[in-house]
Amino acid sequence: MTPASLLHPDAFLSPLAIDEAVHRALDEDLGRAGDITSLATIPEANTAHAILVARQAGVIAGLPLALATLQKLSDAIKVQAHVRDGARVKAGQRVLTISGPARAILTAERTALNFVGRLSGIATLTADYVRQTEGSKMRICCTRKTTPGLRALEKYAVRCGGGFNHRFGLDDAILIKDNHIAVAGGIRPVLERARGHAGHLVKIEIEVDTLAQLREVLDTGLADAVLLDNMDIATLREAVKLAGGRVALEASGGVTLDTIAQIAATGVDYVSSGALTHSAPNFDCALDIEA
Repeated sequence: MTPASLLHPDAFLSPLAIDEAVHRALDEDLGRAGDITSLATIPEANTAHAILVARQAGVIAGLPLALATLQKLSDAIKVQAHVRDGARVKAGQRVLTISGPARAILTAERTALNFVGRLSGIATLTADYVRQTEGSKMRICCTRKTTPGLRALEKYAVRCGGGFNHRFGLDDAILIKDNHIAVAGGIRPVLERARGHAGHLVKIEIEVDTLAQLREVLDTGLADAVLLDNMDIATLREAVKLAGGRVALEASGGVTLDTIAQIAATGVDYVSSGALTHSAPNFDCALDIEA
């Protein structure tokens, strides 16, 4: 089973990102002397049979990283996948069956589980948000509030959960925030400078806090999208009416599972939530050795 075959069909994850993340994580865990517990207690010739099992219901993500972790330690390890990333699983469901050198399996265990637990937690939380907005046009998006060094993986997990990605970094879209507006001297000056600098394929989004600021943005005709920051439901509805489809509207701030359905009902096009990545609980999974 190759890592690519475990990927969600609609969510790309670079093989280079997988390899880099696994290398970094194993280096962190193995240090200078390796797994001294397994080296001291498990004969080199011993083999083991294990299962990776979900201990809760949710959406799986991170299996390509678990597989790469196992096979980085021994190419003799064999893995059978019972699901692939993006699949919804039940508590107690088998996810992977693993067999091969016992030392390598035990050494890889925690790193593999860390990847699956972290990414499945994000995918599961994202799916919970998406479920609350069924029937609406609104898309659930993540933000740049990700774990340093793990952004590509965490944004992949959002896609596995049915969400969408906001920009990946500072280099793939222009997002003008309140501090940019303050330093540049106002909404029109900052948008004029941005439009003069941006290439024809680069989108420009600007953050506003009030309907008056939204009117000013619309009057310029220079923005592609407007981020409606920390607006209540009634104000979001007014913003949608005011924009009249002239720009894409994104709601952000105060987004929770309790409010997401109401936000979707206002008619905004997108909602972005840092909670998808920075506050997702770990997905409970385990690797059990079968005697």
